[in-house]
Amino acid sequence: MFGATGGVGREIVRQGLEAGHHVTAVVRDPSRLPVRHGERLEVFTAARLDDPEALRPAVAGRDAVLSGLGPRGRGQVGVASSLTRSVLRAMEAEGVRRFLAVSAAPLGPVPQDETPWLRLLTPVVSWVLRAHYDDLRAMETALRDSAADWTSVRPPRLVDAPLTGRYRTALDANPRGGARIARADVAHAMLALTTDPAAVRRAVGVAY
Repeated sequence: MFGATGGVGREIVRQGLEAGHHVTAVVRDPSRLPVRHGERLEVFTAARLDDPEALRPAVAGRDAVLSGLGPRGRGQVGVASSLTRSVLRAMEAEGVRRFLAVSAAPLGPVPQDETPWLRLLTPVVSWVLRAHYDDLRAMETALRDSAADWTSVRPPRLVDAPLTGRYRTALDANPRGGARIARADVAHAMLALTTDPAAVRRAVGVAY
């Protein structure tokens, strides 16, 4: 799991462990990982995420690689695309194919029957955060150009709320009226999509 100390990443680590999976959390600072270390959790410390060779041990032999990589501030625009390319190169070198990444709903098409509020709001948000979304578009282009069996997960506004397990998904589309979703449910969806063949090399919108 790349981006394991982020909001979605922490949930993927926690839920993955609770489901009985063996999880590798790739972090720069292990002290920021608020999950108890155990026999099914490997913490891989990577001082640099832009070096594919250094990342190869983190992905070698894994069934799937999940990523919540993205900027933590305005000064980090370009992080999602550049670091994802490094991860993809490391995966290709190790023969690992399954990859899932967090993207964003505004990259998907607006549903034809979208609610008036979201039809007006989406272009505004896309303009305000255009640098961030351009980075995610470049990331998705890197996914499409790769040999990976990728899935791009596109949530709308993320909120901190408990896991519900009740949300909607749509292949290459956004669920109508989907304005928000908890980070915990995005993590739940990503773990479920990991083994879903219908989601391979597809974008998946996820929302309440």
